[in-house]
Amino acid sequence: MAVRPVDLREAVSTVVWGLSSYTHTELTSLGKKHRLPIPGEEAGTKSQRLEACLEAITDGDLHQVAQRLLDSSHISLHGADRFALEDAVWEAGPVIEIMGRTRRDIAHAIDLEELIHRQDRFEGLLEQFWVLDNDPMATWSGSSSTSRRALIHRFVFRNPGDWSTDDFFEQLGAYEAGSARFGRFLEGLVDPGTLPDAEAQSRVVEAVNVVLVKAGARLEQTGDRDGYPYFQLVRTGPGAVRRPKTLVFATTVKPDIRLVSVVDNDIEVLQDMDQILVYDRPVGPEGIRWRNLQQWWQEKKGIDDEGEAKKTLYERLLKSMPADEVSPQRNFYRIYHENYGVLARDLPALLPEVWLHWDHKTVRQRGVKALLNHRMDFLMLLPHGHRVVLEVDGGHHYATSRAYEGTVRGDRDLKLRGYETYRFSSTELGRDQIGPLMKRFFAGLFDLHGLVRTESESPSQSS
Repeated sequence: MAVRPVDLREAVSTVVWGLSSYTHTELTSLGKKHRLPIPGEEAGTKSQRLEACLEAITDGDLHQVAQRLLDSSHISLHGADRFALEDAVWEAGPVIEIMGRTRRDIAHAIDLEELIHRQDRFEGLLEQFWVLDNDPMATWSGSSSTSRRALIHRFVFRNPGDWSTDDFFEQLGAYEAGSARFGRFLEGLVDPGTLPDAEAQSRVVEAVNVVLVKAGARLEQTGDRDGYPYFQLVRTGPGAVRRPKTLVFATTVKPDIRLVSVVDNDIEVLQDMDQILVYDRPVGPEGIRWRNLQQWWQEKKGIDDEGEAKKTLYERLLKSMPADEVSPQRNFYRIYHENYGVLARDLPALLPEVWLHWDHKTVRQRGVKALLNHRMDFLMLLPHGHRVVLEVDGGHHYATSRAYEGTVRGDRDLKLRGYETYRFSSTELGRDQIGPLMKRFFAGLFDLHGLVRTESESPSQSS
């Protein structure tokens, strides 16, 4: 169930009020470090300053503030406060719903002992997602025999077999938790950091997926870590997103592609990187961010200097777009990077001229069976498998009824393939308000998908 905006505000308010334990000077420092609108000491008492801070946080800024609080190494968040804030942030984004019956079926399908490769790693995972020290009497006695931690040590670690997986999930509170937390916990159970045993990972994933398929989801391998598979919870069924295998983008000509292994579906692009870019690395659960793209470019081109890699990559992507200096597509690309700058290395990369369909024959040769809408103006691969297409439409897209039919048909096809499509008219991108327009759009898009927005220097500038 998606958390209402008021829940996010309540979670943020709880954490901000907790800052009253800091001194006035420390509050001023925290405000600067984390871009919290905490007024100066002249605003009054600490309570008055924190109240003013909360009043200054708009609904549109709530998600960013919450994420910065979670990421902070200077603010101590413990137990229920941290988990409430996490739940509010996670549930505000896209969530795969996992109902209570499905969770119990998952518990019945897997053996608890199969999950525990090393006690310390397993306990570390539990601390990440659940409140283990939940006995208030431990504060007075210094220890507890009834806390979740103590019970897990007794019935899971010291006496294997005393608890079933169902008992274990019940004690953790996994059946009452939000779907976002439960989904992340499932991913953690088969993460190589928790379960560094490929065969055990495979057995658990297979058992879980038999149950998840009924809920329209599955644990899918999206990469490797230290030689072990890495799994992500993804949707299944019509329109479900599959893991990208080959990205052909930033093209100045039609790609010259051949299949080097028909059996394995391995392709080879015969042009060099001045004409075609091919991102051939696994796309992990975070999608492709600017830092991923820059690292790939730096290694492909053998560039030692990070600033030079950033600058040359920016220029190479710009080169793939229409050469007209005032082209709406170029303006779109430039302003995205001007708005989100150097810290946008942690935001999704804006990939231009991405090939969706490819056919060695021309439309005239193929006839009525020709694949249309070969390229996407821009593609963003967001966390959790979300694909966002951004199209800049000229007048020709709507000049005739046939052209309009082709445009809307292409949008339908993209949606059925699991893409979100957003269209911008070339006229609105050529006006003075393009900057504010794009700021509002990306603010909404990133908030929708749980991404933190940043503003800093342009990636075309040096570090």
